[in-house]
Amino acid sequence: MPIPPTMALAEVAFTEPMGFLWLAAVAAAVVLVLLDARWRRAALRRLADANLLGRIAPSVIGARTVLRATLVLAAMALLAVALADPRGAESREEVEQRGVDLMVVVDVSRSMLAEDAAPNRLARARQFAADLVEELGSDRVGLVEFAGVPAVRCPLTFNHRTFLSQLALLSPKSTVRGGSMLGDAIRLAAESLDGEGAGRAIIVLSDGEDMESDPVEAAATAYRDRGVRTVTIGLGDAAEGARIPVVEGGARRFLVHEGEEVWTRMDPTLLAAVAEQGGGFFVEAGTSQADMGDVARALTAMLEASTRERGTVAAREPLFQWFACAALLALLAEATLRPRGATRATTAALVPEPRERRRERRATAQGGST
Repeated sequence: MPIPPTMALAEVAFTEPMGFLWLAAVAAAVVLVLLDARWRRAALRRLADANLLGRIAPSVIGARTVLRATLVLAAMALLAVALADPRGAESREEVEQRGVDLMVVVDVSRSMLAEDAAPNRLARARQFAADLVEELGSDRVGLVEFAGVPAVRCPLTFNHRTFLSQLALLSPKSTVRGGSMLGDAIRLAAESLDGEGAGRAIIVLSDGEDMESDPVEAAATAYRDRGVRTVTIGLGDAAEGARIPVVEGGARRFLVHEGEEVWTRMDPTLLAAVAEQGGGFFVEAGTSQADMGDVARALTAMLEASTRERGTVAAREPLFQWFACAALLALLAEATLRPRGATRATTAALVPEPRERRRERRATAQGGST
């Protein structure tokens, strides 16, 4: 839309003020243009006599040259303003804030250090959680970690950076007790999903190992009493499993219990039952990559975005395109003013004639006179 004629300069805001740094390049270009003009005049005085200078100077440093330089400099300045992203007067619009609330539950028990899902199950879980949040966009997310005791690491928030920073800190050392109490983690996540509505879910990232915390009952209760659905994503090999690496005294070995190495396997049966009773779905990632885009789309189809509240949002009309168009017109105008080529007189005055050429010309003239 055109810029309103009544819009005051004070009403214009710039969302990318760093773009004005390019004006320094414009200032440098002005200095270079002035120095070039000075050099051209000095060169003409050295190479041409007074009579010839009056005839060739207009073609070299005349009004057309000045106008071309002015157009280029104006285009550069206009582009700098466009890069600063100018915005028009602020307008406010009432909108409904809608979306879904998700609590991501991540297993940080020692079995998640198994390396059947490279680099290990926990690292893969963190990657999946980060990818999922990126796909979600503007929805609220929270984070629960669990091993022997669950804990809320990040309450529900729109700030996905906060979520991701807490996600990166998850490790078996971040929990106060070893073990694997998936049911307790689901109960805590359900309690953390405040409010009402159908747009709430729990996303579990785990290998499914559990120490009799009854996660199936926990998911069923959350769905029945709170309307909170549970989606499970299984990590690890379900057939052969893998050993659990540990580092003690600077040496790497595998976890041993009662004299035997501990092997851990993903439990798809339990995770599928949790999802089924929790009104969600089960994703058996295993040791492979899973497309979190598909998971996000399935969540969107399953959950109904609930209205949280009505509010107003501020918006400003972008104006950068007008400055960019003006810059383009200035460059097009400059292109039409470019000379087709130097005149013979200017070339002869500025470029000395080679000595051999002068000798040939003189010999030809003498031969013609005889």
